[in-house]
Amino acid sequence: MVFHTAYGDLVMAFYPEVAPLTVDHVLRVGCLGGYDTNHFFRVDRGFVAQVADAKSGRQRPSSDALEELASRTVQGEFSKLKHERGTLSMARHQDPNSATTSFSILLGSAPHLDEKYTVFGELLEGEETLVRLEALETTRHGMFVMPKTRVTIHSSYIYDSDEVGTVAGRLPSSSSDPCQAILRSHV
Repeated sequence: MVFHTAYGDLVMAFYPEVAPLTVDHVLRVGCLGGYDTNHFFRVDRGFVAQVADAKSGRQRPSSDALEELASRTVQGEFSKLKHERGTLSMARHQDPNSATTSFSILLGSAPHLDEKYTVFGELLEGEETLVRLEALETTRHGMFVMPKTRVTIHSSYIYDSDEVGTVAGRLPSSSSDPCQAILRSHV
């Protein structure tokens, strides 16, 4: 999945062999446009850049299908993978099975999250974008460190590639749109 922001692109790869339910859920949300016009509501230097929930963080209206999917919770899929810079990790409430659509890209090492939060992928490209996000002016609201300027995900797309590191700039053609297969499949 690729996120386009004013600060640069973020190219992510997922681990379906580690967190199949989570990866399927995030891909379905992405295919339904759940991350388009959403934003990084939290940018805590050295800790996380967190995407807002698809139900409340988007600027564009949602379809009924997206609303229903974004309301579902995902079972925690905890592994031995470490929370390090570039790791993709699902956000959740106290209940370990309460993740919905919000997730973080780690901006540093966070061993206190290991085996308690679902790691489902990693950042392949976009380190320079993370550096730009970390340089933003922030303010604290309770436990959250938030950027003073909205960091909008202008658009996102999903690609299908077996070759790591070869995906930048690859847009799926209408005849090979991976979302068609993702939305038809059942986990």
